[in-house]
Amino acid sequence: MATAGAAAAPAAPEPMPSYAQLVQRGWGSALAAARGCADCGWGLARRGLAEHAHLAPPELLLLALCALGWTALRAVATARLFRPLAKRLHLQPRDAAKMPESAWKLLFYLAGWSYSAYLLFGTDYPFFHDPPSVFYDWTPGMAVPWDIAASYLLQGSFYGHSIYATLYMDTWRKDSVVMLIHHVVTLVLIISSYAFRYHNVGVLVLFLHDINDVQLEFTKLNMYLKARGGSYHRLHALCADLGCISFCVSWFWFRLYWFPLKVLYATCHSSLILVPDIPFYFFFNALLLLLTLMNFYWFLYIVALAAKVLTGQMHELKDLREYDTVEAQSPKPSKAEKPLRNGLVKDKRF
Repeated sequence: MATAGAAAAPAAPEPMPSYAQLVQRGWGSALAAARGCADCGWGLARRGLAEHAHLAPPELLLLALCALGWTALRAVATARLFRPLAKRLHLQPRDAAKMPESAWKLLFYLAGWSYSAYLLFGTDYPFFHDPPSVFYDWTPGMAVPWDIAASYLLQGSFYGHSIYATLYMDTWRKDSVVMLIHHVVTLVLIISSYAFRYHNVGVLVLFLHDINDVQLEFTKLNMYLKARGGSYHRLHALCADLGCISFCVSWFWFRLYWFPLKVLYATCHSSLILVPDIPFYFFFNALLLLLTLMNFYWFLYIVALAAKVLTGQMHELKDLREYDTVEAQSPKPSKAEKPLRNGLVKDKRF
């Protein structure tokens, strides 16, 4: 089942669909693709990998080296910058233990999202305003533009680092298993979309997801800072409240509105129109649907937070991801208790 290339671009961008159109057209396209695939199976998958996957071993080696580099850089930044800063700011012990993680993630996601925004709005790429354009002129083994390749290298290596960090460096939370699955799915999507030259889709996916991580870590840092030095800081409290509100709103808007109606519609429906017999159609859409389900799972946390605020169970906005099982059992740590990291008691000194 060889693919000759993409169809010509339409004269004008297609209007963004509704949820109903997404379900109707996406489901219809998927059923038609399944019925029309007479030779689907492992044989077709092996041929597809041989014919369409373009990923050289040096590229994988560079990705692995950069992942190690992120891990080493985080360790140095934590020891030389973030922990001394937490000590200088006189953060509470538990907040000081978590502050390096949030500071590290804020710096990366802010840089990563800013670069994705530049690619979508500061260049000639039309992917945001015309999502089906991610498949215009697609051909197997097409060259990846250097600016998109750089984004892929940085993001892919960071998610490789994040898998290790979730297990051994980050605070262990109630949803850490889901977070680990998210990192694995994202890394597989990044590597495979690069290999099959679906990199244009990846730029749009990264832009629609990284903004929420920026808001989340910004909010958490301000929550840690508002109680520093044993006093209450109104500015940081206000920033935390505003950050939490914007995080809740943008999570729905970016991940549950724009993501399905822009990305899923393009990959489930438009892709088959523009690139008949597009390789690994079901594989990529299954991963993107899994990503959507995880976005909805985390949205339940946001709904729970809003419900607690509206019913008076919570008097100030907080990040529900902060509360793991051990912390919930010990809201007032004793003097001998030490900060949590990855669910275990660690050294209290910074």
